[in-house]
Amino acid sequence: MNFSIIITAGGIGKRMGADIPKQFIEVKGLPILMHTIKKFHGFNSLAEIIVTLPQDWCLYWEELIIKHQFKVQHQIVSGGIERYDSIKNALAYCTTTVIGVHDGVRPLVSNETISRCLNKVTENGAVIPVLAMKESLRKKTGTTSEALDRKDFFTVQTPQFFSEKVIRKAYENSFHEKITDDASLVEEAGFSIDIVDGNEENIKVTTPNDLKFINLFV
Repeated sequence: MNFSIIITAGGIGKRMGADIPKQFIEVKGLPILMHTIKKFHGFNSLAEIIVTLPQDWCLYWEELIIKHQFKVQHQIVSGGIERYDSIKNALAYCTTTVIGVHDGVRPLVSNETISRCLNKVTENGAVIPVLAMKESLRKKTGTTSEALDRKDFFTVQTPQFFSEKVIRKAYENSFHEKITDDASLVEEAGFSIDIVDGNEENIKVTTPNDLKFINLFV
């Protein structure tokens, strides 16, 4: 199945404490973002890859492409104020009937996770990869807390895949602070979300410790 994948790389990564946005930090000789792009190109060389970047860093990215002789074809789109704005901009460049959204700093998504998403998206039009909770959970209630059943909760990953009609309809709605990912926006638009198993290595690089982790697997 051919698809479009929007890779969001619009953040500046304050928690990383680096001089450059975290998507440009090199791991094993390549910027993290290049590892992520290569993952989807390796899965399907015909995939339509659209990358959102902070406008002020687009020229820097072009310099990195030259430096690393990076040959994977992709379209660059300037990011907006919010992640929502960046993806809405990128949707204008998608031409396929299935559209995915993936974090640029998740270079360890597996081919199996991508396959599970693509196999499921045709059933309902919206699918996300998740992991079951391993830790115990507690909810704050006033000055105390109460235990929650972890079987009722999942952690959410990307890529999140949608039919073109579903995600375009969802992005007709306005942004607000409770929109934390594309699935929440799609759900708010009245669509249900299917889930499939993600892969544990598919972490979002946020801290220096995360860099140590992906160095083991990339």
